[in-house]
Amino acid sequence: LLLLLAVACVATPLIIATIELERCVRTTDISYADGARRKLDVYRPRAAADAPVIVFFYGGRWLSGTKAWYQLLAAALTARGYVVVVPDYRLYPEVRFPDFLVDGAKALRWTHDNAAILGGDPQRLFVMGHSAGAHIAAMLALDPQWLDGVGLNAARDIAGLIGISGPYD
Repeated sequence: LLLLLAVACVATPLIIATIELERCVRTTDISYADGARRKLDVYRPRAAADAPVIVFFYGGRWLSGTKAWYQLLAAALTARGYVVVVPDYRLYPEVRFPDFLVDGAKALRWTHDNAAILGGDPQRLFVMGHSAGAHIAAMLALDPQWLDGVGLNAARDIAGLIGISGPYD
């Protein structure tokens, strides 16, 4: 009985997230710059109009990870009314710091330019990340040099930062 209860507690959120994934509009492998890993996926509510936009950068110590692993997270956020963009970025050892930030800035530029077409509000653009992705998000939101390079201004163009377990020091 305890085993069945434990399985139900784990399976229920997965079932709900899978249903949410089926309810959103997903577009995959959109190029935001040249190169195989410079692609992003977009998740949006079916009737999105001026929705807030979240760009989510995943972690993986800058040497692993893929946007495909975060479909359920994106679907869960989309079910709550957000347009969600999950970019891949080049990884070590192909590139080194600060190239991860350069890729992140280019993904943000693409998102800012295309938010309205996707049903999002470019004035409500949030950056979010976990672990190494939280570092990328924080650097883009707090150090102006990265967005300056793509013609954006963090104070003007980023509405907020959501960092989860990032290496901020």
